[in-house]
Amino acid sequence: MRSAASRVAVLSRAAAVGIVSIGLTACLQGPPRDAVPEADAPELAQVNGYPLDIRMWGDSVAAFPKERLAQLRAQRIAAAKADPTIRVNEINALTLSGGGSSGAFGAGVLSGWTETGKRPQFDVVTGISTGALIAPFAFLGPAYDDELTEAFTTISDKDIFERVGIRGVIDTGAFTSNAPLRKMLDKYLTENVIDQIAAEYRKGRRLLVGTTNLDADRPVIWNMGAIAASGRPDRSDLFKQVVLASTSIPGAFPPQHFKVMADGKSFEEMHVDGGVTTEVFLMPAGLSLRKDPNGRMLKARLYVIRNGRTTPEYSVVKASLPAIAGKAIGSLIDTQAVGDLYRLYTISKRDGIDYNVIEIPPSFNVKAETPFDNFFMRELYKTGYEMGRKGIVWQKYPPGFVE
Repeated sequence: MRSAASRVAVLSRAAAVGIVSIGLTACLQGPPRDAVPEADAPELAQVNGYPLDIRMWGDSVAAFPKERLAQLRAQRIAAAKADPTIRVNEINALTLSGGGSSGAFGAGVLSGWTETGKRPQFDVVTGISTGALIAPFAFLGPAYDDELTEAFTTISDKDIFERVGIRGVIDTGAFTSNAPLRKMLDKYLTENVIDQIAAEYRKGRRLLVGTTNLDADRPVIWNMGAIAASGRPDRSDLFKQVVLASTSIPGAFPPQHFKVMADGKSFEEMHVDGGVTTEVFLMPAGLSLRKDPNGRMLKARLYVIRNGRTTPEYSVVKASLPAIAGKAIGSLIDTQAVGDLYRLYTISKRDGIDYNVIEIPPSFNVKAETPFDNFFMRELYKTGYEMGRKGIVWQKYPPGFVE
């Protein structure tokens, strides 16, 4: 999560826009949508031109058939013959939470962790919102620490969004345009980066990004390596669109519309920030990593980088509807984040996974003056870097847990 001040500022603006928009809906309507009919919604639609296995529902184990696990195992066994870093009976997983500008913390932790020489190669990397921006570079490893550092320490508001007028608000459903962020993705998510992600996918490693299908009110997990390895000429556009969707805070940034096929007909889906439905994820909750498809036990470790705090943050709320709504929504998101950490802990206990979590320490007290305050981000990056460099003290339980 952002610092309390900057997060509430963003949510307050979104609430204000919502209030204005309600008053204008009688005379101005957004463009019509050809959404997937409710009767077809339970089945995940097919993104135009892509196989079904590029994504799955995040809340259903049925969305991940056993043959995909078998394929994953076969890829890892084949790759291990040439790559000694792949241990077929071990899984190291990293999950990166949302948090807006507080993603600088996760970027710093990873870079500092590299300095210890003990940062593992992650077999699975998942990301939500700002975590989706970090995830591709965390997946490719320490060779991309410089890009990660630059992306989270040299930017400011103008590199992420630009404001739009009322007409733009009505047309897009958001009070800003994230066109500047899209330009940033063009800079960092190059064809070479996507090629490397595709190569690692073929080795049985997985890069997963979460969005929210707003019509279905359900989380969607996108297999970014499968998109990268598809060979399609539009793979780069889809890859970046998924990342944009994962970061699209409702009201603040415009949703992303995906062209899909359902029941032989063309429709579109509306996707927003993955944090609307979950703040952190590893896999559909019903899917187990206890054993491989052949019944062999796996040794698994889960590392969760929480780009925020789970402790309450005091901030004086103005006596205005947008400010009150913004603070309330922010508190709701914080509470959801705690619940998601408990869910991952429960899954870890069930499957014998070594559970590890880190979050922004209470000692960090720099306040962000704007949503993407450069000074705040640089200071938070330094904090994360030092925590990583000195040897991360991982929490073994979710917040407030008592055995």
